[in-house]
Amino acid sequence: METDVLIVGGGPVGLAMALELRYQGIDCILVEESDGVITHPKVGTVGPRSMELCRRWGIAQQVRDAGWPYDHPLDIAWVTTVGGHEIFRLHFPSAGERPSPSYTPEPEHPCPHHWLIPLLIRNLGQYPYGPVLLCCRLESFQHTDEGVSAQVTYLDSGNTQRIQAKYLVACDGAKSPIRKTCGVDAPAYHPTRVFQNILFQAPELPEFLGARKALVFYMVNPKRLRYPLRSIDGKGLYRLTAVPQEDGEQRDPEEAVIEALGIDTPIEILSSVQWHLTHRVAEHFRHGRIFFVGDSAHTLSPSGGFGMNTGIADAVDLGWKLAATLRGWGGSNLLNTYETERRPIAVRNMEEANVNLQRTLKRNLHPEIMSDSHEGEQARKQMAENMQRGDVRREFDAPGIHFGFRYESPAIIPDDSPLPNHDPHEWTQNSYPGCRAPHAWLESGKSTIDLFGHNFVLMCFQGQQQVETFEKVCQQKGVPFTSIQINNPEIANLYERAYVLVRPDGHVAWRGHNLPNDPNAVIDRVRGHF
Repeated sequence: METDVLIVGGGPVGLAMALELRYQGIDCILVEESDGVITHPKVGTVGPRSMELCRRWGIAQQVRDAGWPYDHPLDIAWVTTVGGHEIFRLHFPSAGERPSPSYTPEPEHPCPHHWLIPLLIRNLGQYPYGPVLLCCRLESFQHTDEGVSAQVTYLDSGNTQRIQAKYLVACDGAKSPIRKTCGVDAPAYHPTRVFQNILFQAPELPEFLGARKALVFYMVNPKRLRYPLRSIDGKGLYRLTAVPQEDGEQRDPEEAVIEALGIDTPIEILSSVQWHLTHRVAEHFRHGRIFFVGDSAHTLSPSGGFGMNTGIADAVDLGWKLAATLRGWGGSNLLNTYETERRPIAVRNMEEANVNLQRTLKRNLHPEIMSDSHEGEQARKQMAENMQRGDVRREFDAPGIHFGFRYESPAIIPDDSPLPNHDPHEWTQNSYPGCRAPHAWLESGKSTIDLFGHNFVLMCFQGQQQVETFEKVCQQKGVPFTSIQINNPEIANLYERAYVLVRPDGHVAWRGHNLPNDPNAVIDRVRGHF
């Protein structure tokens, strides 16, 4: 078999990589060792930038309709037990009631793995009608300057086959055998921690909770539990995160769940999985014609929900650059900018997730906090006041992490205006080069972000004179290009410059009050020819 790009790993990031390549019209094959059925779902929420990318691929509504109830509150609550004392609550309206954010047409939406993975596979299609090969294991690969030759085994039959590809994208997880074979290390930034995830059914719990339902309950138990119990499907499926016992043995799942709930309600333990929380970022995201994307490139604490969403952004940055290179208009250095742009973002997100984790670990819990006494009431009141002052909301409402990252590479042409505020919690939309181009409604149902995807787009707010020169340069170099005149003062104010050039991934490549004197130099820079 021959293909342009071989993707190894069919998690959400590998599937997103395939969706982006298909969107760009690039042939790919994805091999995944499992059968695609998820019995122990991990990730729960598709972040807002990832939802914008789902919009790009035409599947955002499918994600919203995957199963999460539109009337279920998205609150985060801190409790002694689910049925016990509530200490603090962050109120987030349900998906059906929340107002639309000013900065995106696609707010985040709960969609755990056991819904998301089958949804993405259905959209891509299984071989031979689509690129997804399930129950197919990569056995070995050879890497040359011309491409990658991979040996795979079909697990159902035991048959083997060789796949010849121009590029290989490793989405094979945190342990990434491909990355290790390439000799690329992923050093730890913080100590590894061991956790236990317990998946269980509690069918009567939602009705018992009524108005006290929440997306996540954080246990506040000084001795044993201080981690989240999360509603997985908004109905009766939940996941509790616990820590092993002092001797390192896993806790009895039923005992841990009963302790966390604190009420007498029927439960059924479905699975219990031990996992290691690591904080790693690969030293390199590229090795010749092999690229590391998602967990193979970086692992981070789930605190804040940045992990999968960071990987999906990896896939889109790499996807359009592979398409440009394979089509011949991408410059010889364009693919190098994948690591240059994405690695700093991985480090940033990893550190922010660790800040969130440390906030939970270091929270001082008074021994009386579980008590029904006056002292217990005072301890809970004191904790609530501390949480209010400590701005705990930043972990669960962090648009600056999802949208506020700024790429810096030779393919981005900065200007001499002040840099945007680097604090992700003070983020506002802006058009500084490297930033994601701002969202604004052009008309009902059509956002500015809907303009970006396949071409470089020159947004013109003061006429399109001399744009023909830009067009001719792009035509000569084979660079897909379009220009659009926008006669809207509010959008012009948001975009800050008379002319803004946006890349296929929706990030600003260049901007100016006037068109450049040398459009040839600008186009060469942004297409990676430098």
